[in-house]
Amino acid sequence: MPSIPVGRAIAASTVLSALLFTAACTGAENGGAPSTSSASTMSAGTTPTEQNPPQPGMAFTADPTITRVRPLRFDTWSRTAADRITVNFQIGSPECYGVDATTDETDTAVTVHLRTGTLPKAVGHVCSMIAMFGSLEIPLNKPLGDRKVLSAG
Repeated sequence: MPSIPVGRAIAASTVLSALLFTAACTGAENGGAPSTSSASTMSAGTTPTEQNPPQPGMAFTADPTITRVRPLRFDTWSRTAADRITVNFQIGSPECYGVDATTDETDTAVTVHLRTGTLPKAVGHVCSMIAMFGSLEIPLNKPLGDRKVLSAG
């Protein structure tokens, strides 16, 4: 049986991710009301892969005004500076969706709580069904050093 070319597999995965992301973003299950998810209901965290050299996606700026907020897992990250990291994720159209993040820092790990949601200006508007790679630079309270980076999403 012939195998699926890598490019087609990636394209199929991206389309599937976009469809799932769009379905999750409709808010139909709760009438469009903001999500009540909290960090305490998320999984314990996963260990994403450090990219070296970095391969960032479209740069996003943290936006705490996003609505219909839900956790967003990231699979890769890179060191931006001694006290900054950049996380990479898949997200919908930047005209409709934004991200925000907080961190829990210990002596052994930095856990990033990455969240996505609808931009206030896009509430009630139709958004295109695309998936793209995005990046968010996150400042740390102290240099990363040899601490692990974890995704709480």
